[in-house]
Amino acid sequence: MEPDFWHERWERAEIGFHQQEINAHLRQFWKSLDLRPGQRIFTPLCGKSRDLLWLAGEGHPVTGVELSPIATEAFFVENGLRPRRWREGAFEVWEADEIRILCGDFFALEPHHVADIAGVYDRAALIALPSVLRVRYVSHLGTILPTGAPVLLVAMEYDPSVMSGPPFTVSEDEVRTLYAPTHEVALLYTRDALSEESRWRDRGLTWLLEKVYRLTHRPMGSR
Repeated sequence: MEPDFWHERWERAEIGFHQQEINAHLRQFWKSLDLRPGQRIFTPLCGKSRDLLWLAGEGHPVTGVELSPIATEAFFVENGLRPRRWREGAFEVWEADEIRILCGDFFALEPHHVADIAGVYDRAALIALPSVLRVRYVSHLGTILPTGAPVLLVAMEYDPSVMSGPPFTVSEDEVRTLYAPTHEVALLYTRDALSEESRWRDRGLTWLLEKVYRLTHRPMGSR
């Protein structure tokens, strides 16, 4: 999956993955990360998600990373924000109030870009990537993030023989395989998403689960 795939999706406004409302799982489970107002949150592959506004409203400065300039600009325009913009290495930085979006390739991020991050909210990053890139994604997160930053992760499970994604199916077993070497993986919630969202039936699915995880860093040397 090349960057052009996502650029074309945004150019053609094929953004069924975008949610207009604040994510219900974010509202319900955010406090499980036990983070204080003032601590900065990282939102990878953030698109133009209004979840960034909710996090900022909870008192958190937010850093997102987004490949598409269209999505980045749309976030600020649609929410009536007037950002400052500047170039910083591989990224164009957009910032207004407590929200900063680095427009560029997630895999170009370096530790200094996220040195002040205290927690991570991943609703649309892991499930946006095919399996090979998911391994690389989790590895890169571990390389750049400060040790100890907890993660609130939302993932989906469905029959991949019916729908190939994105969004991709990411099983609980895969989440544990990806993160267990470095994190305690706690399943917080499972939802039957198919019963509430008919658009997935239109794509042929007969079952769809949405799962919410809390990932907390393991102390050094523990398993």
